[in-house]
Amino acid sequence: MNNTLITYTPFALAIEQARAELAQSAQLSPKTCAAYLIDWNQLAAYAATQEIHEPSALDDRRLRGYLAHCRETGLENRSIARKSSAIRWLLRYWQRQHIFCPANPEALKPPKTGKKLPNAPAIETINQLLDQPLPEDILLLRDRCMFELLYSSGLRVAELVNLDVTDLDRSEGIARVTGKRNKTRLVPVGSRALNRINEWLPLRQSMLREFTEPALFINRLGSRLTTRSVQYRLTRLSQHTALGQALHPHQLRHAFATHVLESSGDLRAVQEMLGHESLATTQIYTHLDFQRLAQVYEAAHPRAQRKKPLETNQDDPNE
Repeated sequence: MNNTLITYTPFALAIEQARAELAQSAQLSPKTCAAYLIDWNQLAAYAATQEIHEPSALDDRRLRGYLAHCRETGLENRSIARKSSAIRWLLRYWQRQHIFCPANPEALKPPKTGKKLPNAPAIETINQLLDQPLPEDILLLRDRCMFELLYSSGLRVAELVNLDVTDLDRSEGIARVTGKRNKTRLVPVGSRALNRINEWLPLRQSMLREFTEPALFINRLGSRLTTRSVQYRLTRLSQHTALGQALHPHQLRHAFATHVLESSGDLRAVQEMLGHESLATTQIYTHLDFQRLAQVYEAAHPRAQRKKPLETNQDDPNE
């Protein structure tokens, strides 16, 4: 959807005024900012259909009507919750700028969203991806090093591509990672990942065009890799190792969290390694672990195994 507002009513102009502030926000990722702009434009389009031409005409009742309209169009609760966040940001900005709007941002309650369990590959899938012999291809060897590190340390793909060589302390087995909101944390690097890195670094040296390039992982032109390139290369490595499924880099982070939690049960440690601000974010992996345990229980316990329902006489519904 085009982010440009077509009708420049006072309402739309007030959104335009917020756009510049949003672009400079250090609290939101570029992806979130882009989503908020789309949400604001959709709110402006709806406001125009309701003859709401300036912020002073937007009150709590009309905002609730807009969210009800979103639900009627088939939007899921997760999308409506994001729109609520975008609108709250906008209303708070208007308050700071003394742009009168009677709608109360604190009264805008998002709908409850169900927890979406992460799709974590099984350990057998991870082993197949990372352990199968590869041809002597420099890019495939780089790729296996990248994905070994993603799984070893539970990195986000953006954190992976932003790593510099100097962020690694190979003697201590530690990497300094810059995560969301530019927060830095130290994460452990496993022995297998360290071995792959030691194999990769001489190859990296041979690929460099500019010796000032700090990136740990570079492309064939000697420049830092992009997140999109990492996704493409994971697909390619999956094909080479005949996984039979397409993996996303974030699934390796899910696998890290799930497998470490299954083995240790230490939720706080997993939270710190993942860089989650809230323990509640990490707790979703306990649901995943419990789901697996429930499946084992149902399969193994003699009185928990589900039986097929008894067949009934279809001729006599009262029988």
